Amino acid sequence: MRRLTRQPWFWLAAFAIWFGTLWWLSSRVQHFPPGLDFRASDKLLHFGYFFGGAGLFSAFLFRRRPENPNWGLIFALTFLVCFMTGVSDEWHQTKVPGRSGNDPADLAADMLGAMCGALVFRKVHRVLK
Repeated sequence: MRRLTRQPWFWLAAFAIWFGTLWWLSSRVQHFPPGLDFRASDKLLHFGYFFGGAGLFSAFLFRRRPENPNWGLIFALTFLVCFMTGVSDEWHQTKVPGRSGNDPADLAADMLGAMCGALVFRKVHRVLK
């Protein structure tokens, strides 16, 4: 497994699965599990989900050049990809019956989660070395 996690494609595949799961979740009418139905709980879920996605995409970019990572570029590309993903997710939700979408607060939670995920990954990247 350790050898597998050293491959950039492993992290890109994990990100693709993350994206596919996001698309599938966005295709369903939202039902919160008991205990997660408090006010703004969906923002917390958006934050957490994009935190994880940014970590996966950051890992992909890092593993491409682990000996000399360009953290500014990794952060910028991760933020851009997560932003585009968040925008497409919000647009997709407008096409799903029973969903609204185009919620700026959801997109803000996505971006905050992505920024934090990329920053935390930078702190823990040594695990992948």
